Amino acid sequence: MKHKLKLEYTINSSPSVLYKQLSTPSGLSEWFADDVNLKGNIFTFIWDGAEELAEMVSQKENKFIRFRWLESEDKDTFFEFKINQHELTGDVALEITDFADEDDTDDARDLWDTQISRLKHTMGL
Repeated sequence: MKHKLKLEYTINSSPSVLYKQLSTPSGLSEWFADDVNLKGNIFTFIWDGAEELAEMVSQKENKFIRFRWLESEDKDTFFEFKINQHELTGDVALEITDFADEDDTDDARDLWDTQISRLKHTMGL
C-alpha cells in the first residue's frame, strides 16, 4: 500500500517559467534527471544510465502536469507538479504529490527536498 505525499515549496518564479522546468525534457534534465527524452506522451527519465518510463497523463499549461510510472503495479499512483499562485501576494508555490511505501516516506521527502533545491539552483533562485 503506497502512501500519498503532498509537499509544497515556495518558488520565486513566474508560473510559465516554472512550468517549462516541470514539463519539458530540457527543463526536467536540468534538475530532475540526468537526461530526459520525450516520444509522444511518454517521458524517458535517465539516472546513472538506468531508464524509467513515465506517461504524461494530464496537464494544464502553467498549472499542473501529472505523470504515471509505466512500471508501477499500482495504477492509481502518480506524481504531479502543481503550480499555485496566491491571488493577493502573487507568491508562487510548487505542490508535489507523490506516492511512497510507508517505510520510504521520509526518504522520498528528503529526495524531493534535494531535487527542489537543484531546481531552484538551476533557475538562479
